[in-house]
Amino acid sequence: MSPEMIGLIGVLVLVAILLSGMWIGVAMGFIAILGITLIRGFDQAFTMTGIIPFQNISFYPISCLPMFVLMGVIIAETGIGEDLYNAAYKWIGQVRGGLAMATVLACAGMAAVTGIGAAAILSMGRIALPEMRKHNYDDKMATGSIACASTLGILIPPSLPFVMYGVLTENSIGKLFIAGILPGILLTALFALTILIITLIRPQAGPPGPKTSFKEKIYSLNKTWHVIVLFLLVLGGIYGGIFTPTEAGAVGAFGAFIIAAAYRRLTPKVLRHTLRETVVMSGMILFIIAGAFIFMHFMAVSKLPFAMGDLMSALQVPRMVIFAGIVVLYIILGMFLDIMSCIMLTIPIVYPAMLVLGFDPIWFGVMLIILIQMGLVTPPVGMEVFILSGVTNTPVGTIFRGVFPFCAAILACIVILAAFPQIALVLPNMMGK
Repeated sequence: MSPEMIGLIGVLVLVAILLSGMWIGVAMGFIAILGITLIRGFDQAFTMTGIIPFQNISFYPISCLPMFVLMGVIIAETGIGEDLYNAAYKWIGQVRGGLAMATVLACAGMAAVTGIGAAAILSMGRIALPEMRKHNYDDKMATGSIACASTLGILIPPSLPFVMYGVLTENSIGKLFIAGILPGILLTALFALTILIITLIRPQAGPPGPKTSFKEKIYSLNKTWHVIVLFLLVLGGIYGGIFTPTEAGAVGAFGAFIIAAAYRRLTPKVLRHTLRETVVMSGMILFIIAGAFIFMHFMAVSKLPFAMGDLMSALQVPRMVIFAGIVVLYIILGMFLDIMSCIMLTIPIVYPAMLVLGFDPIWFGVMLIILIQMGLVTPPVGMEVFILSGVTNTPVGTIFRGVFPFCAAILACIVILAAFPQIALVLPNMMGK
């Protein structure tokens, strides 16, 4: 059996056992060891299993990951989401569909300082949905806006999936962060536009909220300025070349700690929970990365990615047609696999092919994250939908019906970025000058 065939069988078996529920880090490591053993023998498989994880986990840029996790968990656990929603609510809640738009803006704000989509969905599910129901919002639009807007957490920096993509592909994490800013703003605007269109077609779906005075609007900003400062500190430091991403993560975590302490929200109980969640989440991600690097070595040994790249470059079709096929592939995978699985499973195979076709790796990273966003809210296994259903006791079917208009907005964003890639590349390209 050829190495390429062993690699292909390994990928198919990996997909099957991931769908069965096996831990992704264990699954990738197990399949990789078996595959390398079949191709090169047990001795090399055993040696690589000991060397590769240590070499790559001790890679300095990876140390930014627990820092950004810590920053995100502190922000998520100390009520910042409620402050952001209240401010957005005061400013635009009185317009038709305004409460849903306020939810989108609050999720974008949380994304800018957490990088964890689940943090936004847990906060907004408890805060925004009761408020929208109180004002007779359509449940489908209300839950759909929360579920889809919460996915902004993996696109707007600092984003943990960008860190993982950068580590696996050896691209600049700082440039990936900066590349996510304008697409994140674009997608936020498209979500708001979707709400506007829905309420124009069906005014009863989003009645206006209560009016607020200008004084109340100004006062609501008192508890949001720190989010802006923290975002500018972290991203501005990276963009200006003041910090490396690792240093920016440390500064962001320290800044989040100071903000939470200043508002007297960092109680001993919250601090213990925050540190425990950080350790658990960081350990889980690092274990997955270790398994992914062993799997990437298996892919390199099998030569499957190079065969795929040669096949795609030999096809007599425009490269955007091939990219459209990649889009469909990610949408399908996203229906069944979580974020980590999608990135770790596909990068070793798809990324080399994208380079052969001449796509910019930073641009492709942004597109990949947006495609995974759609997978988080599409049936049958839209993870964000099930989290929101559990938090709010809303039927899953209602939420899935509500996300479809917002999925159209995500597709529109993909088309716009495919037609105008400079939207994602202009800021990172300026960093390199």
